[in-house]
Amino acid sequence: MNGIVSKVRTVASEPTFGVLMALCSVHCFNDLLQSVVSAVYPMLKEDLSLSFGQIGLITLVYQIAASVFQPVVGLAFDRRPFVGSLPMGMVFTSVGILLFAFAGSLPAVLLAVFLVGVGSSTLHPEASRITSLASGGRRGMAQSIFQVGGNFGTSIGPLLVAAMVAPHGRTYIAWFIIVAAMAFYAMRPICRWYSGWLAQTAARGAAQAIRKKAPLSHGRTVWVISILTVLIFSKYIYMASITNYYTFYLIHRFGVSISASQVCLFVFLVATAAGTLVGGPLGDRYGRQPVIWISILGTAPFSLALPHCGLYATVAMSFCAGFMLSSAFPAILLYSQELLPNKLGLVSGLFFGFSFGVAGVASAVLGEFADTYGIDAIFSFCAYMPLIGIVAALLPNLRRLS
Repeated sequence: MNGIVSKVRTVASEPTFGVLMALCSVHCFNDLLQSVVSAVYPMLKEDLSLSFGQIGLITLVYQIAASVFQPVVGLAFDRRPFVGSLPMGMVFTSVGILLFAFAGSLPAVLLAVFLVGVGSSTLHPEASRITSLASGGRRGMAQSIFQVGGNFGTSIGPLLVAAMVAPHGRTYIAWFIIVAAMAFYAMRPICRWYSGWLAQTAARGAAQAIRKKAPLSHGRTVWVISILTVLIFSKYIYMASITNYYTFYLIHRFGVSISASQVCLFVFLVATAAGTLVGGPLGDRYGRQPVIWISILGTAPFSLALPHCGLYATVAMSFCAGFMLSSAFPAILLYSQELLPNKLGLVSGLFFGFSFGVAGVASAVLGEFADTYGIDAIFSFCAYMPLIGIVAALLPNLRRLS
């Protein structure tokens, strides 16, 4: 822990630390706005008399826009960098949020969530790529700072919806445009820094000079990325079970109130933020492959114990599982970027998009699973997902190859 604190202080002393904090803030504001969509589903269902099938359609459209386009956007801006990429993404999100607040029909809602998803598809790969460029070589620490902003935004979004929107009606979602304005303001130092970086790169004629050699052959790179996608699959299936069904599980099994179940979920979300912040620096120090291995497989003892615990032990197990599992994503993302060092945007978009897609599909499938077998069965089944982390043993240690 002292080593991590030392790294934070070192990074904080560098000129780009302000840019990294701005990226963290932008990620927080963006994911806060994204979380508004699902948080308002109960109100939306009542306002427009929607069926659960139509709610599922809304989720599908959003997930497609938020996942499928990410690698496309990443590849496009890898080839032609654009200083205004982040503000462009937030424009899509802002228009989508305003339309979502006043949509009076299902087609209008679908268009709104599509625009919000496109905004997410633009911001995530671009912001992640700029984070790597601004890291000063401490990419794990930088990526963790960026990621923890998203975790925080996702966790507080539903709380703000409960406080601001639920008592007054869905039109109050329009007030979230203030959050979008804060995001635009936070983007100013990022755009200035990125503009300067692109100018320096062009002045040096560095388009070829900065290209780095991939550590593995093309065939091995494809194989390793396939392993990483399996790990993402296992991680986000378990994460989907907690984020979507944990409150229902606590209410059903222990008879807690809705408010108490939300507090328990918040404990889990805090754990994921803490784990994200730790995972990146540990990867800088010890290598990405060991962190990936320990993070995912190390979640298994807690996930397997959770369905057999009392209330307080269940909350403790969820905290430990969330902390362990969330530390994997920064390491996986950076490991994949090191595999393809000249396609940072494409890789970021691919893994962010795939994680969003897996989470969306898993949520729908687990919902059907719960209807058929009961809510308890979800946690008994998903408890085994972290064991898939054993495939991390097949990942080569890139540090030894460099």
